[in-house]
Amino acid sequence: MATATGYEELQQRLGYVFRESALLQLALTHPSVTHEHGAGLQTNQRLEFLGDAVLQLALTRELYEKFPAFGEGPLTKARAKLVNRRTLAERAKQLGLGQYLILSHGEETHGGRERPSALADTYEALLGAIFLDGGFEAARDFILSQFQAAFGGLTVIPILENPKGELQELLQAVSSDAPRYHVVSATGPDHDRIFECTVHHGGEELARGRGKSKKAAESEAALAALTRLRERKETGA
Repeated sequence: MATATGYEELQQRLGYVFRESALLQLALTHPSVTHEHGAGLQTNQRLEFLGDAVLQLALTRELYEKFPAFGEGPLTKARAKLVNRRTLAERAKQLGLGQYLILSHGEETHGGRERPSALADTYEALLGAIFLDGGFEAARDFILSQFQAAFGGLTVIPILENPKGELQELLQAVSSDAPRYHVVSATGPDHDRIFECTVHHGGEELARGRGKSKKAAESEAALAALTRLRERKETGA
């Protein structure tokens, strides 16, 4: 178990000082300790449940405000990219939460301090603890400081996994016509070709893209078209 000094060091790392240090200790208490100390001992599972909701709300609000031209589908996908379990475990590792975890002897022996699932759960529990200790704004400030460092401040359009599909969905909301793609050039030697594609809709060229394959060039064109159409929507042009 970490000492008071250890918690001071952790809080400096977090950039947040707890009014109620017991909440921080609870956030660091892994469920495995109940095997050694009995089921009556509180662990971080309830805080994890709360922290997950706080994280979702904070990032949903940020995405909603920063990307007014995006619909529910792209916003949901962008949020899912931000809060996947691997990302949360990485956040926990960067904060060094593993070294402060309160574990059973068995979990310690089997590498529990480095287990991604345990780290992700502890990260969410930490968010729940900050929320209870300092309120939503304190938790939101902490979350945004964490995710701005990792994701460029959420100031750019989220990268879409399927820009061609997103473009088709956007366009078919206003027209039954599907976007059409054309290869306009293919340059370079066979082993290092560069393709350039255009994407058209309603007789208008929406954008162009380049890539090392036809598929990659089409995806780049679709992404450029999405950017252009959403900028147009925001400005009312």
